[in-house]
Amino acid sequence: MTHNRRNFIKSSSVAALAAPLLSSFRGYSANEEVRLGFIGAGGRAGELSEAYSKCKNAKIVMFADPDLSRAGNLAQHYQAQAVQDLRKVLDNPEIDAVVISTCNHWHCLAAIWALDAGKHVYVEKPLSHNQWEGRQLLNAAKRSKKIVQIGTQQRSDPMQEAAKRFLHEDNALGAIKFVQANRLGPRTSIGKNDTALSPPPNVDYNLWLGPAVDEPIYRDSFHYDWHWNWNTGNGEMGNWGVHILDDVRNVAYQDQVSTPKRIVGAGGRVGWNDAGTTPNVHFCLFETEKFPTLIALSNLNSQPQAKTSWSCPVNGKIKGPSSGYVIVCEGGYYLGQRGKGEAIDLDGKTIKEFKGGNFMNLHMQNFIDAVIANDSTQLNGGLENGHHSTGWCNLANIGVRAGKNYDTSRLAASSSLNAWGGLIDLMEKQLTPFDVNPDALVASPILTHDPITEQFIGENASIANEFLKRQYRAGFEVVAQTL
Repeated sequence: MTHNRRNFIKSSSVAALAAPLLSSFRGYSANEEVRLGFIGAGGRAGELSEAYSKCKNAKIVMFADPDLSRAGNLAQHYQAQAVQDLRKVLDNPEIDAVVISTCNHWHCLAAIWALDAGKHVYVEKPLSHNQWEGRQLLNAAKRSKKIVQIGTQQRSDPMQEAAKRFLHEDNALGAIKFVQANRLGPRTSIGKNDTALSPPPNVDYNLWLGPAVDEPIYRDSFHYDWHWNWNTGNGEMGNWGVHILDDVRNVAYQDQVSTPKRIVGAGGRVGWNDAGTTPNVHFCLFETEKFPTLIALSNLNSQPQAKTSWSCPVNGKIKGPSSGYVIVCEGGYYLGQRGKGEAIDLDGKTIKEFKGGNFMNLHMQNFIDAVIANDSTQLNGGLENGHHSTGWCNLANIGVRAGKNYDTSRLAASSSLNAWGGLIDLMEKQLTPFDVNPDALVASPILTHDPITEQFIGENASIANEFLKRQYRAGFEVVAQTL
């Protein structure tokens, strides 16, 4: 099977004919290995390959990266083959499953191509670069009947189940009132140059771009900082926010809420004057049929010359984790973050502590075990939850991209929740040490979202719906996938 893919599965009739062939199952004996090919060989691939190398019944056999030097550096650690073109991984009949750790804009297309090639898929978060392509991947996976796991590895931490029992079965803190999520992680400017950056000589730039628009790059560094450009990344909301919001969906909502019904938010890229286009300050209110969730995101330090992160206390008194969330209940608070949790009463006294396990290795092993069993119900980080959790981030980003002139009173009037007004005040005050006026931000109108159709509806829908899908570069299109 070749993988130019430009014309591959263009219609539902072709898809229907292909599905029985692609869903064929290769049985595994007790000691047989699942042979893995990696697509993307950057820093995250290094972490993932180390974890997979420790998994029972897993063998790493190939790395592909448009930067051939990166593929070669990782391949030598595992006596694996290094290639530049991901299609060589997909065409290799010896590879059973692929691990996708590319730039975000490649996640869905690479995963769909892999499913078309009959491979199982582990794909890093965020699942999608936009919500429409995430749905196409979900459809492709259902049609192929292959195993697809998303890289929200905290889903494999046994602590999460213990926290859910404490909150919901034991009802130890009473009813949930709202949640505040935080990602307060300092970063620095990515630079801004007058002349466009040339890709490194080892990079096949056409492959690196893939579905993205071919446009000049004016930042300092080619690798990693693609996160902070809408063309290739999802900003901090999709980078770290997806982990935290996935935890909220899992622990607070018990996955009973797919995506929010109402979104309002604000943000901007301030204080740095760099080439980034995604926000370094971003805050949102998500309203659901159960209870609301707020998120506060900032990449600014507490002061311009300081190294400490900014603090965003809940209700002005409970200092939640800088990368985590606070579930505000009638009888206390649950403070959750990666690897640990704590329940406190209304006076701040610790009631119970929760300690996490080695969830990274557990998550990778969970994928391998599900592949061997050919049973997607065994997955801890299944595709549908990955799609919905990424959706919260995609919708939050749309709030900024569809934003209008910043207006504090208009923003505050969008909800009667006192914590929302308090969060707005805190987000504005953090700008003062940087001599930034809140007017430098943008604020979204109130956006109403239908979780069933995955479309915005009502007033302001037309501008928001424009960001649900992107234009794909010729030869690298994500095409509609029918079941």
